[in-house]
Amino acid sequence: MAELAALPPWTVMALAIGVALFIDRCWGEPPPRWHPVVWMGHYLGALGRRIAPVMGGPAAGAARPFVAGALAWAFGALLVVVIAFAATRVVSGWPGWLQALALGVLLKPLLAWRMLRDEVRAVERALGGSTEAGRARLAWLVSRDVAPLCEREVRESAIETLAENLNDSVVAPLFWFAVAGLPGAALYRFANTADAMWGYRGERQGRDWSWAGKWAARADDVLSWLPARITAALLGLLGAAGRLRQLPVQAGLTPSPNSGWPMAAMALALDVRLGKPGVYTLHPHGRGALPADTDQALRLAGRVVFTCALLAAAWAAAGFWSLFR
Repeated sequence: MAELAALPPWTVMALAIGVALFIDRCWGEPPPRWHPVVWMGHYLGALGRRIAPVMGGPAAGAARPFVAGALAWAFGALLVVVIAFAATRVVSGWPGWLQALALGVLLKPLLAWRMLRDEVRAVERALGGSTEAGRARLAWLVSRDVAPLCEREVRESAIETLAENLNDSVVAPLFWFAVAGLPGAALYRFANTADAMWGYRGERQGRDWSWAGKWAARADDVLSWLPARITAALLGLLGAAGRLRQLPVQAGLTPSPNSGWPMAAMALALDVRLGKPGVYTLHPHGRGALPADTDQALRLAGRVVFTCALLAAAWAAAGFWSLFR
C-alpha cells in the first residue's frame, strides 16, 4: 500500500487515462448538470449573445466583434485552466492511487468515445428502418442540412462524423492531457466547444459570426493541428497503411485545415467515398458506403482509441512532457 501511495506523478497520469476510459465504457456521460462541457456551453452561449452582432442590425465593422470574441474566449479559457489547475493541486497531496482515481473522474467528461460510438450506431440502426429515420437521427450529430441526403449519403455523413470527432472527442483530449495534464485537456475541450458554437463563417441563429467567432475558430485549428494528424496516422496505420501516401492530397480537399485528415484517412481505410455534396469528395475512386462499412469504421475507431490511450499513457508515465516546461 505504501508503494501505491508513492506513485510518481507521471504514473498517476497514465493510470488516470485508464480510469477515464473505464468510466466512459461503463457509464458514459455524466448528467448535464454535472458536466463541465455543458457548463462551458452555458458560458459560451451567454457571451455569444453579446459579442456577435444581429444580422441586419447596425453595422458593427470587423474590429469590435473580433476583439470582443477574442477577449471572451481568453477569459473563458483562463477560467477553465485555473479551475483544472486548482483541482490538480487539491488532489496532488493524496495517495497515488487516489490521485489517479480522482484525475480519471475529472478527465472523463473531457472525452467522449462511448457517446460518439453509440450515436453513429444509432444512425445505422435508424437507416435500417427508413432513410427518413436515418436523416432524423443524423441531424443529432451534424449541423448540415440532412433533408436532401439519400441513404448512402446519410451513412457517409455518419462515418465522416465518426472520423472527425474521433479526434475532437478522444485523441486530442488525451494528447493534451499527456502533454499538459488536466489543464491541457480542459483548455482543448473549451477551445473545441467554442469553435463548435462560435466558429461560423457567416449567419447562425440570426447573428453574424464572420468576425466574432474567428478567434475561436483559429484557436481550435492550432490546438487540433497535431492531434488531427496523429488520428489520421493511426487510422491509416491500423486500417490502410498501403494508401497512406494518398492521405495529404485527400486531406487537402476539405476547407478545414484539420478535419480533412481523419476523414480522408477513414475513407482510404474503408476504401469508400466520403464527402459533403457540393463541397468536397474524399477518395472519389472508392465505392459507396454499405451498412457493413459502419461496423468496420467503428471497429477501426475503437482500435485507434485503444492505441492512442496506450501511447498517451506511455508518454505521461515517462514524464516526457516535462521537456516542455
